[in-house]
Amino acid sequence: MSTSLPQQTPPALRAPGSKPNAAPKGPGRRIALVGGACLALVAIGFVAWRTWGSPARVQETVALFTVERGPLLISVTESGTVQNRNLETVKSDVEGRVTLIDIVAEGTMVKKGDFLVELDSSSLVDQKAQQAITVMNAEAAFIGARESLEVTKSQSESDIRKAELDALFADMDLDKYLKGDFPQNVRQAEADITIAKEDLQRAQDQLEWSKKLEQEKFITRIELQADELAAHKAELNLKLAEARLSLLQDYTYKRDVEQYKTNVVQTKAALDRVKRKATADIVQAEASLKAKEAEFSRQKDRLTKLDQQIAKCHIVAPVAGMVVYATTGKSSFRGNLDPLAKGQQIQERQELICLPTTASMMADVKIHESSLRKVQKDMPVRVTVDAVPGKVFAARVGTIGFLPDAQSMWMNPDLKLYETEVDIDGDAKDLRAGMSCKAEIIVASYADAVYVPVTAVVRVKGKTTVYIADGTKNGTPRVVEIGLDNNRMVHVVSGLKEGEKVLAAPPLGPSDAPIAEPEAPAKSAAGPAGGNGGDVSAAKGALPEGFDLAKYRAMSGDERRKFLDSLPPEQAAAVRKLTPRAPRNADKAGAQTPPAGAP
Repeated sequence: MSTSLPQQTPPALRAPGSKPNAAPKGPGRRIALVGGACLALVAIGFVAWRTWGSPARVQETVALFTVERGPLLISVTESGTVQNRNLETVKSDVEGRVTLIDIVAEGTMVKKGDFLVELDSSSLVDQKAQQAITVMNAEAAFIGARESLEVTKSQSESDIRKAELDALFADMDLDKYLKGDFPQNVRQAEADITIAKEDLQRAQDQLEWSKKLEQEKFITRIELQADELAAHKAELNLKLAEARLSLLQDYTYKRDVEQYKTNVVQTKAALDRVKRKATADIVQAEASLKAKEAEFSRQKDRLTKLDQQIAKCHIVAPVAGMVVYATTGKSSFRGNLDPLAKGQQIQERQELICLPTTASMMADVKIHESSLRKVQKDMPVRVTVDAVPGKVFAARVGTIGFLPDAQSMWMNPDLKLYETEVDIDGDAKDLRAGMSCKAEIIVASYADAVYVPVTAVVRVKGKTTVYIADGTKNGTPRVVEIGLDNNRMVHVVSGLKEGEKVLAAPPLGPSDAPIAEPEAPAKSAAGPAGGNGGDVSAAKGALPEGFDLAKYRAMSGDERRKFLDSLPPEQAAAVRKLTPRAPRNADKAGAQTPPAGAP
């Protein structure tokens, strides 16, 4: 049998003048019970606050990670497209733009020499007809130039021969005058003088006899006068003969010699001019012939090229295989390419059809520049294809591009992706070109490794550091040696043991300290001049709704990139302003920056 003990009312709730053991009855008793319960709750909360909530004893809530030890796979995973490894690509070799008239259906199995594509050649046929006329005109001009060259050569030879004869005759005339004409003329003049002297002597003798005979009256006066006239005439003839000799020797000889010498010089100069003119005429005729020949050859080549272009409008299979349109599975910055169809305009060197020469396949992936240092040729790869679920294809890294993909850089200049071909080994009969796939490149595999999240590792003054949980907010820094990472976990070579707890989000350095929210502007900590900190209150209007700076800093590099890609440009720019990259001298200043390989 239980005995009910009287309930005592607390002094604070006791009615004035009532006794301690007197319990109120009715409504007053209910009020007393409620008041006692509230007082008890307040007391319990005060004791709990004093025990656990004191600022001196409370431990800030921080994200911790227990260091694990076990198998660790370092890999790089990228999405891509399945392609045939060995292809015979058929391109349009027709110059300019032509219309596609006919094309074989995609997926058709063809043999070598089978029809593939027919391009419009009507304009080429018209050009060929006009070109044939041009070729005939060029040929006629070439033949005329060739005959003109022969005529020029013959005429030049005749002119040169004539000039040579004139020069020879001039030399002969000079020699003839010096050795023949002039001495003969001198002798003739001397002979004339001698005869004139004889005539004068005979006339004078006759005159003397006539004078004697006239005195003796044997002849008349008239006959004497005739003899006197004959003597005078003979004297004049002698003087004339002597004058002719003097003129011949003093004037005619000099004049004739100079004339003959001038003729020699002029004929030689004329010969040189004729030779030069003949050479110039022949060179000009030969140049004209070469020009006409070159033009004829060029026009013939154009005609031959038109024939070839017309033939290239009819494209046949170079090898046997299955027809795959070159536009299948490809896209450009404007979107997916339109499939080949009749009526399309085809450009020169445009890829039309791909003919796989073997059954081997490959995965065409793009590797981000941050992972490029990890990937090397012949590394093993595990390829999974969305169209073939549950099956993993073994592969190896083939060719790695030397330059980033131009299309990706055009769309986003800050995004550097490198084309990489992953060769799939073994049977790939279930795969088709254009299938979406995912390639996991195995960089390294550790059977027993110590690892922590990449966000737990920072670089302090040039040293790789983690913060050990010690019950405080900031923890205790410890220098560690790290290896490779897979963008989530990083291999710790030395400095940590299994089971130790580290801060998953290490404390930020002075230049990385977060800024207080707008509601407490007096407590906001703007970063130092040139530091990494940004003002959240100033940028809040441009930030996405519900943005948490602490959570953003705890993201991995890939998570940050995906988050920024999902935002409008103005919001992404505002987020980047809050978390710019660390300056180059951050290590010297003691700022904390992520380790190599960490985001």
